[in-house]
Amino acid sequence: MANCFNKNKLSYLTGAILGAALLSPAANGGELSAEVGIASDYRFRGVSQTDSGIQGSVGVDYAADNGFFVGAWGSNVDFGPDDSTKVELDIFGGYFHEFNDDMSVDVTIYRYNYLGETTDFDYLEGTVGLNVNNFRAAYWYTNDYSGTSLIYQYLELNYSWPFFDTWSLDFHVGNNFGDAVENNIGENYTDYSVGVSTEFAGFGVAVAWLDTTISSEYEVTSNLFNTEGTVLGSISYAF
Repeated sequence: MANCFNKNKLSYLTGAILGAALLSPAANGGELSAEVGIASDYRFRGVSQTDSGIQGSVGVDYAADNGFFVGAWGSNVDFGPDDSTKVELDIFGGYFHEFNDDMSVDVTIYRYNYLGETTDFDYLEGTVGLNVNNFRAAYWYTNDYSGTSLIYQYLELNYSWPFFDTWSLDFHVGNNFGDAVENNIGENYTDYSVGVSTEFAGFGVAVAWLDTTISSEYEVTSNLFNTEGTVLGSISYAF
């Protein structure tokens, strides 16, 4: 789930609430799973990828009994009238290891592909994650962000608190730093969110408040690549 910030170019809850569950490596071993969804916006690390419009997504993954997994995830994107890119397609693969019921680790490589006549933003990003009870911490790194030689690093912490039946209160905070962030936004920044989610009959529903610490000097208030605080709602179906 990559992040085009402007035409010079600039995961988890802020990336796409719909994609977070699908891209989790904790799928049941030896199983093929898929998910489709719709959201009120596609925010990746605090930045809109759909011109502040509706997002539709679909994904599939396979998790083997030995801990290895592969998959793909796709979404519509809108980077403005001067950009022909309309589809993001992410291919990923990695390894998941569970120490016990309360602790696991995972390592994943993502290939972000942007489909369009003049697209040259494709790049690789790696991540390592640690899951302890309802906490997840992860570190992301790329040294060729959006086809450049710029480094983008991302450190995130997530917590999900189940408070009633299938309902949970979800918290996320992520720190964006590196040459790519400073070059495209003007400063390093933090994105964060708090929301509530639930599941029933295969459907997942989530509502969250998303915002960033981007200063008013660099904050984008137009629909295109909007970085203002917003309420994001989503619904997905897993099968």
